[in-house]
Amino acid sequence: MFDDKVLMITGGTGSFGHTVLNRFLDTNVREIRIFSRDEKKQEDMRIALANDKVKFYIGDVRDYTSVSEALSGVDYIFHAAALKQVPSCEFYPMEAVKTNVIGTENVLNAAIANGVKRVVVLSTDKAVYPINAMGISKAMAEKIMVARSRMIPETGTVVCATRYGNVMASRGSVIPLFVGQIRKGEPITVTDPNMTRFLMSLEDSVDLVLHAFEHARQGDIFVQKAPASTVADLAQALKELFGSASPVKVIGTRHGEKLYESLISREEMAKAEDMARYFRIPADNRDLNYNKYFVEGEAHISELDDYTSHNTVRLNVAEIKQLLMTLDYIRKELDA
Repeated sequence: MFDDKVLMITGGTGSFGHTVLNRFLDTNVREIRIFSRDEKKQEDMRIALANDKVKFYIGDVRDYTSVSEALSGVDYIFHAAALKQVPSCEFYPMEAVKTNVIGTENVLNAAIANGVKRVVVLSTDKAVYPINAMGISKAMAEKIMVARSRMIPETGTVVCATRYGNVMASRGSVIPLFVGQIRKGEPITVTDPNMTRFLMSLEDSVDLVLHAFEHARQGDIFVQKAPASTVADLAQALKELFGSASPVKVIGTRHGEKLYESLISREEMAKAEDMARYFRIPADNRDLNYNKYFVEGEAHISELDDYTSHNTVRLNVAEIKQLLMTLDYIRKELDA
């Protein structure tokens, strides 16, 4: 699908963007455009890669014009630009709205106007039953994608989304935090030992996006089945891998943080298609002339369970260690 095509990655200097580049640089993709607002990160990436196939565009998804100009000639988009830190979004919720909601609308509208063939919007488990500003803004981004998909002609841009949980060792995530604390001999700060989180690698996140590109119909949301662990077991696994005696310090749940995450709501499970490694959640394409909004219901929904980090496959410490050792980040830290 990508031979001689032009791919643009919004927010392309982040962890996801780096992983996509590693996957695509040695393929026959014609050009990869990195679109972001941080000139220093772009400069660092440009120097590190030294590859003419990668082009850099300074811009902000909040500004429609800068997005639209960068999209001239683009075939595909991975829309990864977002405000992702829960505390930051809690204190500045309108900033989350501007980037995650309005920014997504700008990318979709600019893609359709420029004749882009496919767009994948990257979402998060926090968008399911959201309790924080980050999750709410990403839930709205999904809703905008689905709503926009209903109005696109059959031969037009295909828009879809992927939704996944914590990406292990990504920038700003808990694993680098714990490793840094272990390195310094500091206590490992755990919010709640019983808190569970899905465990996905960056490579998994790229696989999920590529699966969406290959199989998406208008408005689909794709979810990868993923294992989970408690935060306490994750901390213990890292302690054992690094031979650390650092104590674990329970600091309490952060503002806007859930005990567990959901990747699929029970309402979505009622229509989700099981695709072995993935679930496909098709778009709800009913219009407002629809009895079930008013006089009819779907009784079987109440019989289903959400797909959560509490009821998925739970890894023990030994299994977490095995999974961690598949990460380049962990292997490099252990060799350091």
